[in-house]
Amino acid sequence: MAPSATRGSQAGLTRSESRCCPGTSASSSTSSTRSERAVSAHENEFPENREANRANLLAAVDSVADALTAGRDESEKLRRLSPSSVEALRSSGLFKMKSPRAVGGAEAHPVTQMDVIEAVTMIDPAAAWCMFITSAVTGGVFASLSDESVDEVLADGFPFMAGSLRAGGRARRIEGGYRVSGRWAWGSGVEHSDWVAVPVFSDGPPVIRALVPTSEVILHDNWHTLGMRGTGSCDYELDDVFVPDRFAIDALGGGPPRGGALMRLGLPAYVVNEHGSFAYALGRLALQTMTETAIEKKRGYLGGVSLADRQVFQRTIGQGTIRMNACALAMAESLERMFDSAADGPPDPALVTEAQAAAVWCTDEAIDLVSELFRFTGGSAVMNDSEMQRILRDIYTVQSHLMVSAVVYEQYGQILLGMTEGGALP
Repeated sequence: MAPSATRGSQAGLTRSESRCCPGTSASSSTSSTRSERAVSAHENEFPENREANRANLLAAVDSVADALTAGRDESEKLRRLSPSSVEALRSSGLFKMKSPRAVGGAEAHPVTQMDVIEAVTMIDPAAAWCMFITSAVTGGVFASLSDESVDEVLADGFPFMAGSLRAGGRARRIEGGYRVSGRWAWGSGVEHSDWVAVPVFSDGPPVIRALVPTSEVILHDNWHTLGMRGTGSCDYELDDVFVPDRFAIDALGGGPPRGGALMRLGLPAYVVNEHGSFAYALGRLALQTMTETAIEKKRGYLGGVSLADRQVFQRTIGQGTIRMNACALAMAESLERMFDSAADGPPDPALVTEAQAAAVWCTDEAIDLVSELFRFTGGSAVMNDSEMQRILRDIYTVQSHLMVSAVVYEQYGQILLGMTEGGALP
């Protein structure tokens, strides 16, 4: 049986109602209300100071920790984030982490983002993944939209956005915009989004990023996976959807009109920190999970000794902690230098590739550690409610992401050998 498909929803709008939003102008009364809402949405709750901004974001994580913990198992069963987890992320404002300050976002430093991603991952990896994907898409869109379009999108409050990095589909040029058709995979959080942004091959610029209300999107119920089940990263489709010019961004055009160095990073530099920090956070989650049960956990037909009393386990915990600390430090150092290089323009390509290589290494180290720890769990790990089994499934799922492809090691080696300048996508 083929997977089922449904239409996305946006703030309760029907398909016909949502069509009129991007394509027609509102009445003067509606425009006035929209303007007032947009002004309110632009008011910034995030401190400009880097450390204060970090503290504010981590406090937001703490404020929703209980809600995310409560929704974690339900998300796994639903194969998408639970309603309570979605509401927690919305109320916390964490998905504003990468958006420009000019539109009310935190525009957080990449290393600050690492700390926030780790904090959420230690609570619920699926919620963390959806949070940083949503944050990245939303920030990228708001960096490039016109002021008028930003006000329009913010009319009903700060939105959730889902999207893709990989171009696909086709945008046919017509008067006033494009007709877009195509299907994309890996739609993390798309079922809970308000807007979807996808890169499309077009008859105008080679690639445009088309922004459409989620109510215009066909969702395919095909997210049946090894791990990261709670992310709801299903396929989604556009079928001859009209995208007006103001919501069609030249994806290969010049620099963004708003935002600082974060918005000048471009791809892959803009997202590389997410994947490295998520990986070592899973490693730290595995260490925490095993140490919490090490004293009570005993193996052996006659009762045996506790894991905590076994020297090989003690070594694994000690060495594993140092390994994850090293990952965090290597990732942070490479990001600091890469970000500094973007102070007045695009980042140094060699430093971008170095940061990518650090993210790949974080993933490799986390896979190795989680696999090693998993062997200590014994027969309980075969049960679907095993925490360690879930972590193992999650790390092996995310290692398949193109952003942490081992080919990056080759690219970094070529830079060190003077064969290329670096900075390319894997």
